[in-house]
Amino acid sequence: MPRAHAIHADPAAPLSAEQQPLPAALQARPLAEKSPAEWAYERVILYIRNFESQLDAQQEIAMGFAGSEAGILKIEGLGFFEPDLLTFYGRDDEGLKTQLVQHVSQLSVMLRAVPKARPEAPPIRIGFRLTGGWMGGESGDGSA
Repeated sequence: MPRAHAIHADPAAPLSAEQQPLPAALQARPLAEKSPAEWAYERVILYIRNFESQLDAQQEIAMGFAGSEAGILKIEGLGFFEPDLLTFYGRDDEGLKTQLVQHVSQLSVMLRAVPKARPEAPPIRIGFRLTGGWMGGESGDGSA
């Protein structure tokens, strides 16, 4: 199994993705059989799920473009193209359709909590749609 580790200043902080066991579905296939794109895709989903589990009912997830003035992308989808590309699908802060194609060697994203676009609607939790049967929490409430 790959090594992962994290330390937080607040000992009562929620567990981060590195501090939780890998879902059984991710352990089913040896890491050596996965492309860098697939393995990055799976771990980004773990981070998204963990981040969403800490949001309140008025927040949804968005991705900031690290090292850039390009703004944010409200995540509506995530994909990979072997051997080495990840794609983020969504909308920018003006609601325009946006897509980021990122090489795994340049992967650097910042997850952000943003107010819901439609306050009356339930929050959208993309992390639970991405995992397709990895583990529980299918209600979309951030539970695992």
